[in-house]
Amino acid sequence: MHKQDNKKVLAVVSDLFFSVKINDAAKRAGMSVEFVKDEHEVLTKAKAHPTLIIFDLNFESVNPLEIITKLKSNAELKNISVIGYLSHVQGELKQKAHETGCDMVLARSAFSQNLQQILKRHSGVM
Repeated sequence: MHKQDNKKVLAVVSDLFFSVKINDAAKRAGMSVEFVKDEHEVLTKAKAHPTLIIFDLNFESVNPLEIITKLKSNAELKNISVIGYLSHVQGELKQKAHETGCDMVLARSAFSQNLQQILKRHSGVM
């Protein structure tokens, strides 16, 4: 079994606003964030077993649902927590994300509002 890096977050995010918000919240939670922009990079970096991978489910150029499916179908990577966020009106995408194995799917506003608590919980700091 591989050791999990409890202080590392991978973020598959294209929006600069959310990138800054995630980075700031991670620093306050004592975690580091690595931003990745393509499928190969996500799957390669996931082998280091970050504690969490965050997906902007609207980042269509990386096809988040396909990457989540690959992560969750890989016995070595399936236990990594995956959180996705999307527009609150995208009920169908939310359902598909859950079906592919996304552990938590939140509306952008809820993700933004609860980000600090989410990262603290995943870092083990409460």
